[in-house]
Amino acid sequence: MSGHVRIVNDPIELVPLIVTFNNPRFKEIYALLNKHWMTEEELCQHVEPQYVSECLSILRKGNLIEEQWRMPDPGRNPVKEFRTTYSKFRASFQCSMTDLGDLLYASVSNDEKLRSLADQIVNEIKAGNTSINDISRKFGCSTVTIKGLAKRVTGLDTKGQGLVLVEREG
Repeated sequence: MSGHVRIVNDPIELVPLIVTFNNPRFKEIYALLNKHWMTEEELCQHVEPQYVSECLSILRKGNLIEEQWRMPDPGRNPVKEFRTTYSKFRASFQCSMTDLGDLLYASVSNDEKLRSLADQIVNEIKAGNTSINDISRKFGCSTVTIKGLAKRVTGLDTKGQGLVLVEREG
């Protein structure tokens, strides 16, 4: 485990942390990576495989893990291994209670309306509309909700004032 401090200056940066620590399997993966460098395959030996890829995606979005290539045995291909980047946390931001509520809602809610909104956002991006402001106006929700969903949903992320579709890394 490293001795680095995760300094959060934007409340949106909390989303990957909240998602990780709100899911028992993701929390277990984080704990494993906090102790050792591990490959995706090694993680699958400890946690149900269907959780590993999604968790690694969330941890990448939050810059909560680091990766390196593991030198293989002769004749085998190198594989990526992961470990947590931070051992401490510090928050340095201020936001309205409304924005905090939207952020928490986007982070932990299992509301079907939220899933539908995420699907609509993906369709908007595929149609060429990547502006967070335009998308929030179109769907009548806050930019914090849109950004929070982008940090939560696999395959979606923020880039500047826009949204992007991301491929699974591996």
